[in-house]
Amino acid sequence: MAAKNSGMHFVSKGMILFAGNSHRELAQSVADKLGIELGKADIYIQDNKETAVDIKESVRGKDVFILAAGSRDVNNLIMELLILTYACKTSCARSIIAVVPYLPYSQQSQMRKRGSIVAKLLATMLGKSGITNMITMDLHHKEIQGFYNIPVDNLRASPFLVQYITENIPDWRNAIIVARNPGAAKRATSYSDRLRLGLAVIHGEQKDAEQENIDGRHSPPPFVAPKPATAMEVIPFFTQKEKPPINVVGDVTGRIAIVVDDIIDDAEPFIAAGDVLKERGAYKVYLILTHGILSGDAPKLLEQSCIDEIVVTNTLPLDVQRLQCNKIRTVDISLLLAESIRRIHNGESMSYLFRNIPLND
Repeated sequence: MAAKNSGMHFVSKGMILFAGNSHRELAQSVADKLGIELGKADIYIQDNKETAVDIKESVRGKDVFILAAGSRDVNNLIMELLILTYACKTSCARSIIAVVPYLPYSQQSQMRKRGSIVAKLLATMLGKSGITNMITMDLHHKEIQGFYNIPVDNLRASPFLVQYITENIPDWRNAIIVARNPGAAKRATSYSDRLRLGLAVIHGEQKDAEQENIDGRHSPPPFVAPKPATAMEVIPFFTQKEKPPINVVGDVTGRIAIVVDDIIDDAEPFIAAGDVLKERGAYKVYLILTHGILSGDAPKLLEQSCIDEIVVTNTLPLDVQRLQCNKIRTVDISLLLAESIRRIHNGESMSYLFRNIPLND
């Protein structure tokens, strides 16, 4: 396989990069930076709705990298990844590394009432399919790495997003970094420290849906009229605290408010945050995020909102969303994925990719 001219020093012998059907643009960009061609494989859905894979070249004894970026049909994406991985395993690939910039079901990593921890289930499935290593980016909860019995490299997009702030936001030194809720304060602190900007936290905001019913303690049994206590004391139940009114801790008057987070899917909490910041005197509001899922009517709502710009990376395809919202800007992270692939294939340390990145990022 002949290598193209590329600024990245790389020897392509002994490795193949396959891509699913969801985000071919990102896969091609990674391949171009590596100076290689994408591997040849047909991945399609049969008339009976089953996913089928047909690999068109030998993978025996090679390092196989499979790039699976999220799509609207996330369950098909997972099946494509599982079937392609198992096909490579049974074809005697030396190693199989899944490159999944946005890990599906990462927001379902905690118990909700009588539900299940779906992120753990997915980790088990991927491990059993034959994957030997995983590359992902900005996991929703870093603890998800512990669900896997294989090495997981959780890359960070923040260096690219910090660079975007300094190069593309006019008068960024007059900005203030904002945490949308106290849970995002650590990530916001990481940005404010590197940019040497002030920090504000929105307190009292309505909790996310994922935080409402984390475990069974939020689902007490139906109320039954109390009976006289016998030998066992009656277990007291605590009433739910009233949420304080929404308030901004920190002065945003006359400043550019930069709200940072890892994922944007439902737009309403971010729009509410933007409204509060504008009421408190911020003259511009930017959203800086890693993964832009933006499902449903989120792009249209953002287009009509007071938010000035939404900046996300290209871990997910955003062609449809950009047609509905002119405020969306994308930051290319294909170079980081390509460098991580190169280092794993050449047996080099991955620690260089994490240099100067705080632990709370």
